[in-house]
Amino acid sequence: QVQLVESGGGLVQAGGSLRLSCAASGRTFSNNGMGWFRQAPEKEREFVAGISWHGANTYYANSVRGRFTVSRDDAKNTVYLQMNSLKPEDTAVYYCTASRNRVAGNIFDDNDYWGQGTQVTVSS
Repeated sequence: QVQLVESGGGLVQAGGSLRLSCAASGRTFSNNGMGWFRQAPEKEREFVAGISWHGANTYYANSVRGRFTVSRDDAKNTVYLQMNSLKPEDTAVYYCTASRNRVAGNIFDDNDYWGQGTQVTVSS
C-alpha cells in the first residue's frame, strides 16, 4: 500500500521559514514526478511546486517562485519544500503528491497518490 506522509507544518510569523517533508512508502518514485499543492479555506486546491524524475526539472507557481524551493532525495523516497519569506497568504493545508506513471513534475491529477496534508499557518 502506497502512503505519502507529510510533516513540518506549523505556525510561523510572516517572514519566517518552514521546511515540509513528504516521505513515501510502498513503492519508489525516483522515476516519477512529485510535487506540492495547497488549499486555503474556501479556495480551490492549487499547484505550488513540482519536481520531475531524478530532479531534472523544477516548477513553481508564480506566487511562490523565488521564495520556495522543491527538492527530492530518491534514496529516502522523500520530497521536500523549503519555504522562505512566508506571507500570511501562504496559509493553507499543504499536500504532497506523487505521480503514478509520469516523469514530469508539473502534471498531477486525482489518480495520483496524495498525502493527508499538513497545516501551515503564517501570522502577520
